Amino acid sequence: MPALPIDTDQIVITASRVPESEASSPASVTIIDKERITRLGEPLVAPLLRLSPSISVTDSGRAGSLTEVRIRGAEANHTLLFVDGIKINDPAGDGSARFELLNADLASRIEIVRGPESALWGSEAIGGVIAVNGVDDAAGGRATAEAGAFGFLRASASAAERSDRSSLAGAVGWQRATGINSVAGPGDKDGYRNLSARLRGTWSPANDVELGVAAISVKGRSEFDGFDPFTFAHTDTLDSNRNVLGAGRVWVRFGGDRSPWAGQLAASLLSSSNRNFVADEPINRTRGSRRNLSAQLERSFQTGGITHRLIAAAELEHETFHARGTLSGLSTDQDRTRSHNALTGEWRASTSAFTGDLAVRHDMFNRFKDATSIRASLLGEVGGGFSLAGSYAEGIAQPTFFDLYGFFPNEFIGNPSLKAESSRGYEASLRFRRGRVAASLTGYRQHLHDEIATIFPPPTFLGTTINLDGESRRQGVEVEFGWRLGNQLRLDVSYAYLDATEPDSVSGAQVREHRRPRHSGSVALDGVSGRLTYGASLAYVGTHFDSRDTFPFDRVALARYWLADARVSCTVRPGVELFARVTNALGQKYQDVFRYETEGRALYAGLRLSR
Repeated sequence: MPALPIDTDQIVITASRVPESEASSPASVTIIDKERITRLGEPLVAPLLRLSPSISVTDSGRAGSLTEVRIRGAEANHTLLFVDGIKINDPAGDGSARFELLNADLASRIEIVRGPESALWGSEAIGGVIAVNGVDDAAGGRATAEAGAFGFLRASASAAERSDRSSLAGAVGWQRATGINSVAGPGDKDGYRNLSARLRGTWSPANDVELGVAAISVKGRSEFDGFDPFTFAHTDTLDSNRNVLGAGRVWVRFGGDRSPWAGQLAASLLSSSNRNFVADEPINRTRGSRRNLSAQLERSFQTGGITHRLIAAAELEHETFHARGTLSGLSTDQDRTRSHNALTGEWRASTSAFTGDLAVRHDMFNRFKDATSIRASLLGEVGGGFSLAGSYAEGIAQPTFFDLYGFFPNEFIGNPSLKAESSRGYEASLRFRRGRVAASLTGYRQHLHDEIATIFPPPTFLGTTINLDGESRRQGVEVEFGWRLGNQLRLDVSYAYLDATEPDSVSGAQVREHRRPRHSGSVALDGVSGRLTYGASLAYVGTHFDSRDTFPFDRVALARYWLADARVSCTVRPGVELFARVTNALGQKYQDVFRYETEGRALYAGLRLSR
């Protein structure tokens, strides 16, 4: 079979305010497409993110537990997540995205942009941006069922219809597992379950005009082992939380790739609820919402051999936060709101050999000082398949509602005087792309100022938040290699080195940050051979650190590990596919969080139908 070239026509959505081809984007981007998602068969999105360099995924025990995603050493709430164009970071939580609730059966594409992107997308985009496309609108229907170890059951179904001017697609996915005892020793098993649904529809009443709607619903329950109230050590408890998230977005888009003018108007609404229990007795609950209105106008023109694109965008955003607590016997109630507006301008210029980009954004907060972020990038072809790319970028992250107003008597008191965090940095990349091979070498350096940290000052030793003096430093190197052999094999290899430090809250000296491995990497492959379809991945996580959960609360080294997963399927007749899957095939015993155990080797089998 003749070799197929690396696909240079994949479209990147989040590296600019307008779509661009992957090959012409100066940004560091990883795209995980529908074929790889299906062939690897992971139930949740988070394990797939390990296949992108410089991404640290931290599970608090078994699958479905609290999951943190850090990009290039940034904090977990410095990763901005979009699902079907909707910002999903939880206003009712700590500002992080709830990756443990993201069902991979409802994901048709994952796009990861590494590096500060606040000049385009605003707060939380310090480490980078992850965009998940939900429902695949390819016509037809699909259904999957699977069962296996740890009491795992899984089912999903999707369907889509298309016409010349309209499309409608929907999907629903359900998962549950009885799990394992997350804390070492005797105790009950900690499981999870979630139910997710997505809907997307478009209609074009005229050429170059599109009306669209997208909706997401997620409902989950997770059991976990918490902390002893006296020693604060991780121990076997009957803790659980129940999460509900719903979001919707409507838009109207006009203009096309060949139109000199284009634009978009959009509105979105997100609502989330988190409830915490011990032995089914309520402890506390939080609710949050986010309303967003946005408008964008684009103008394309040429001067000589240069194609220009000017983009202007405006956003209005309003968030609410409500907290209620019962266990302490003291009031922990909070009812807070905040809003911010933003103006963004972007200029893109391209020739046959160069692509340049300059973006400026001004965020106007009602609770903090306003912030201006810029990003400048350039990519140039140097011949022979080689190109050079570089960028300077800034990022911001506003304090979360918990940082500002969190109140748990005898445990934590928020700090309403916090300032927003800010980051600035640069990267440079050498890339090669020719025929069946693509490779890149990227170096980056970022400095974070006013980092928000939790401290326990005497004499009360109650937790609270402060802005650290000095700067947190993140620098590293990323290596990527991809090779294609027709449809039989796609192979991608990555390695990342990270040096992430922060100032110690007492001494001010730079210390290595927790839960960030210095060395990490991955290998992923998939392909088709006759009736067989296969996919496999191998992720390496180097030695990393966490804090001991008992006195003296010192630093603890967690061992390096390898995670190997694989899936193979056989088409027994058209539209009918049997498959088997193995996770943690090497049987590694590992921890991402101190004293939280993870699942061992597991086997699964299932059936997939399509038409």
